[in-house]
Amino acid sequence: MNVAEQKRILIPNSDVEISPITYGAFAIGGWFWGGASKSDGIEAIETAIDQGITSIDTAPIYGMGRSEAIVGEAIRHQRGNVQILTKFGMRWDLEKGDFFIDSQDNDGNPVKIYKYNGKESIIEECEASLKRLNTDYIDLYQMHWPESVTPIDEVLEALSELKKSGKIRAAGLCNSNIELLQADSDGILSTNQVAYSMLNRNIENELVPYCVEAEIGILSHTILHKGLLTGKIRPGHQFGEGDHRAKNPMFKPDNHQKIVTFLDSLNPIARKWDCTLSQLVINWTMQQPGITSVLVGARDKQQMKDNAQALNFMLDEADLLIINSLLNDLILEV
Repeated sequence: MNVAEQKRILIPNSDVEISPITYGAFAIGGWFWGGASKSDGIEAIETAIDQGITSIDTAPIYGMGRSEAIVGEAIRHQRGNVQILTKFGMRWDLEKGDFFIDSQDNDGNPVKIYKYNGKESIIEECEASLKRLNTDYIDLYQMHWPESVTPIDEVLEALSELKKSGKIRAAGLCNSNIELLQADSDGILSTNQVAYSMLNRNIENELVPYCVEAEIGILSHTILHKGLLTGKIRPGHQFGEGDHRAKNPMFKPDNHQKIVTFLDSLNPIARKWDCTLSQLVINWTMQQPGITSVLVGARDKQQMKDNAQALNFMLDEADLLIINSLLNDLILEV
């Protein structure tokens, strides 16, 4: 029995329980990742559930609805056994709010993406997500990004109405600062999903202590730092066309080499637990203060099966001290 089967984490201000690892369904949407196979995505989700990873995080923008549709198809016979986490506020079909980026959909058509969290838009997006996901409720509904047009009170009002209607069970934010969380005086919000990894620990100083004190769950995304912390992407790697990682500063030659050297130094600990570097990194992240669940993606069932093995052991205190000491010595240019 692994950790996921032993432990479910109750999201604050709700009756929603999620698994320690959440399946991240960004990549299976294809967009931003140079394409993806639908059948592989379905098999990855089914494998995650079989391994006790029952929480699935997606968003409409991931493939312009494609990721949500794949999730909906994959869970259609076991909806009651899974928790669906999805989002709102990234519109490719409405030019309103803050302009985000020019991009292309999976068919190569140009699209303009906006961040917009207006109340009517939130409710409209919720209905569209419910349809794509083939369900009548969402377990955790999250604001994908803050924007400058819509007051946070309007966002909270929409989320409160959706909770009262039973269309969502819990509400949260993503990529948000303490000030936005503090605006919630009625306890509507349960979580904040933010980037956090061995290479990006900015939240540790202020956000984590605040969330712990305020009883707000933290869902950490990008924990393998776009595959870099797997140790499989070595210096000189060439990314395929459309893969956004080619422009990531962590993949610059100097940074990349330092990170690979750091990862190589973790091999003795990995051998001790008979685990891969990916599994070690996932396990380390799960054990950090304030972290409720960690998002881990997988393009196919084998990747998912490998990642799920991170639940079969727990790094001990001596391991954590060694890893944190090595991290403190890792100086990167960003």
